[in-house]
Amino acid sequence: MKHRVYFSLGTNLGDRAANLDRAIAAMKDKIGALMKCSSYIHTKPWGFSSDNGFLNAAAVFETSLAPLPLLHCTQEIECQLGRNAKSHGGLYADRIIDIDILFYDSLVLTTPELTIPHPLIAQRDFVLRPLAEIAPRKKHPLLGKTISRMLRELPLLA
Repeated sequence: MKHRVYFSLGTNLGDRAANLDRAIAAMKDKIGALMKCSSYIHTKPWGFSSDNGFLNAAAVFETSLAPLPLLHCTQEIECQLGRNAKSHGGLYADRIIDIDILFYDSLVLTTPELTIPHPLIAQRDFVLRPLAEIAPRKKHPLLGKTISRMLRELPLLA
C-alpha cells in the first residue's frame, strides 16, 4: 500500500543546496517517488543561536514504508550525509542535514521514538512556508487547520 508522507528538510552547514539535493536524491532512492518539492528557502536558526543560516525545503513522497522503518531510513540518510548527532530535549545545534516526518497520510501516532504529525509544525515558520508552497490545503489531522491557515496564524517574528 502506498502512503503520502510530507517531510521538512533543513541544513546550515557546508554547501546547503547540495546537502538538500543529496538528501532528496537519497530519499528517492530509499523511500519512494518524489511527488513534489518546494523551493529552497533561507531562514534563521530556530531554537538556538548560530552564525550559520539555514536552507529549508518541504517535500512529499509516496512510499510503501511503515512509519518506524521510514524514520529509521531518514536517520540512515542523515548519517550517510554526515550528521552524527540528533537534537534531543529541545537542544538544537548546527547540522549538515535534518529530515523530519511531518505527516504520514492522516495518521496520528505517538510512540517513544516517533510522533506524527510532527508536534512543532504549527510553531515553525521554516516548516510552514515551504510546506504551504506544495500543500496549502493539507489539513493537520489534530488541529483541523490547513497549512496556509497555520502559516497565516503564526506570530510575526521580530
